[in-house]
Amino acid sequence: MADADRPIIAEREIAAPADVQATPQAEKPKRRWLRLAALLSVPLILVAVGAYVWLTSGRFVSTDNAYVQQDKVSVSADVGGRIVAVNVRENQHVNKGDLLFRIDPEPYRIAVEQARAALANAQVNVQTLKTEYQGKGADISGARIAIQQAQEDFDRQSELMKRGFTTRASYLNSQHALQQARVQLENAQAQAAEAKAKLQTGAAVPGENPQIAAARAQLDQALLNLKRTEVRAPSAGTVSQADRLQVGNQIVSGLPALSIVVSDRAWVEANFKETQLNKVRVGQPAEIEIDAYSGLKLKGHVWSFGAGTGSEFSVLPAQNANGNWVKVTQRVPVRIAIDEQSPRPLIAGLSANVRVDVRGQR
Repeated sequence: MADADRPIIAEREIAAPADVQATPQAEKPKRRWLRLAALLSVPLILVAVGAYVWLTSGRFVSTDNAYVQQDKVSVSADVGGRIVAVNVRENQHVNKGDLLFRIDPEPYRIAVEQARAALANAQVNVQTLKTEYQGKGADISGARIAIQQAQEDFDRQSELMKRGFTTRASYLNSQHALQQARVQLENAQAQAAEAKAKLQTGAAVPGENPQIAAARAQLDQALLNLKRTEVRAPSAGTVSQADRLQVGNQIVSGLPALSIVVSDRAWVEANFKETQLNKVRVGQPAEIEIDAYSGLKLKGHVWSFGAGTGSEFSVLPAQNANGNWVKVTQRVPVRIAIDEQSPRPLIAGLSANVRVDVRGQR
């Protein structure tokens, strides 16, 4: 049995090297084609990259010196007083007209009552002037009757004086009485004119007495101040810097109390080098990448150019009138409008990258 098994083992041992040698011979053509494909693909890739660089060369200008900007409204109180209620908190979204905080209204309610009293007093004064004017009309009528009587008495005394039937004293008394009556008429007419003038209305406020108009204006001012004790949001947005609002604090009119960031109006301020602006025009399309959101790209366009470089409007502008002057490339702010709604919130101050297609047109 041992001898019978030996040929079989020998055949297996002989057959094995033949299979091993057959495998490399079958794989040689495949390796040759792979090597040829690799040799051809490298030049093709280099040609494609070179063509892309050549075609896109000078087409785009970009900068990473760009930031998201939003309108920021500084809210202040138009009247001063003590804060009695605060209805908002930091980073809260508010709509236009929402109540932000309230100032103590009691002093302003008292001012309204005083203004109403002053208006009533002015109305009483005007009514008194009307009554006086009507009384002056009666005085004028009485003065005219007195003049008529004095004139008749003077005429009679003059006739009697001519005939010698009266004394000179009686004649002079009648003459004096006539003069007094005429003076009284003139005084009554003057007083009536004065009363009428006080009842006149000016061209600025036709149809209303100036006293009543002034009192009404004071009442309107008092009512406006009372209304201003409720400070409301001038626009929709996100509340910021509201930590200073505390119940019981005194607030001064005109000083900023909080800020509202208008979140629905965002743009990007891109600071391009002055050497990059030769081909940049308003309306050219732009691509915006926000550093905070990886992979987020927004479409936009060039909206406008700044009126001056960044250094021109700095607090301490550069002074180059000296012997150590070194020319520095300036940055020009360019406003980039965002043409689409961002899926992520755009926060004022976020860093961005902007690329403008100087050959394209929006």
